[in-house]
Amino acid sequence: MSTVLSRDSQVRVMEDTVTQAEKHFGQLCSLLAAYTRKTARLRDKADQLVRQLVDFANTEHPEMRATLRSLAEDLARVQDYRQAEVERLERKVIDPLKLYGAQIKQTRAEIKKCKRVRNNEIKQLERLEKLRQKSPSDRPTLGQAETSVQRASVDANRTTHQLEETIDTFQKQKLKDLQKIFSDFVTIEMVFHAKAVEVYSSTFQTLERYDLERDLEDFRAKMQGVYGRYNARPLTNTTASPAVPWSLAQSAQSTIRSQRKEAVSEEDSAEEEEGPVEDFQGTGAPSITRVGG
Repeated sequence: MSTVLSRDSQVRVMEDTVTQAEKHFGQLCSLLAAYTRKTARLRDKADQLVRQLVDFANTEHPEMRATLRSLAEDLARVQDYRQAEVERLERKVIDPLKLYGAQIKQTRAEIKKCKRVRNNEIKQLERLEKLRQKSPSDRPTLGQAETSVQRASVDANRTTHQLEETIDTFQKQKLKDLQKIFSDFVTIEMVFHAKAVEVYSSTFQTLERYDLERDLEDFRAKMQGVYGRYNARPLTNTTASPAVPWSLAQSAQSTIRSQRKEAVSEEDSAEEEEGPVEDFQGTGAPSITRVGG
């Protein structure tokens, strides 16, 4: 009976390991999915801000018009990077967490099987004890009962050993996956913020170069009825790529397409395809579609 109790304690520890993983992986998946959806909504709001900046720039004087357009271009480029951030979070962080739904379900089935075998062993032991108390002289019946106990014990030992190997593999893979998932999460965030800082540094310099006096001169000249005094200084941006993320000469309501694809593929030139995923209950896939207008 002491062996049975020891085995029962082992199974409880293994079951608790799976239960905790199910609870916390589910919560992490849900929270990170919400985090990704919030990031996608922030991207959409920034897209709206870009359109508003373009509309406003068209009403301003030459220097401010050029400055606001440059700001809009840079802000749009940052949203390309944010789009890449959203897509990578979904692929490298959320999808792997979802996979644990199916894995935990399978592991629980193994635990349930082990419990059935263990309960059968306990049942056979209790039956043998009753026979010993009720018919201690009935050797044939006692012999059959002892044989049944031995078989149940062998089955329980084998099943428990198999479950130990399953849980050991599960735990090892869980720890490895946690390290990989959060390493990817931190890397994705670092890449986005590094690129954003690079763009915003150039944007800040553009804002610093804004010549207020020239716009005031133009404004005062217009008040006096004098037009065409000068042209705005050329718009320069040392970090701008050949493909401008927003086509400011076209409709302000068109969204970014080509630059976004470049931003997504810039860090992921060779991505492996993911297998089918199974979501935890209560978690949803983030909405990463970029709003167009």
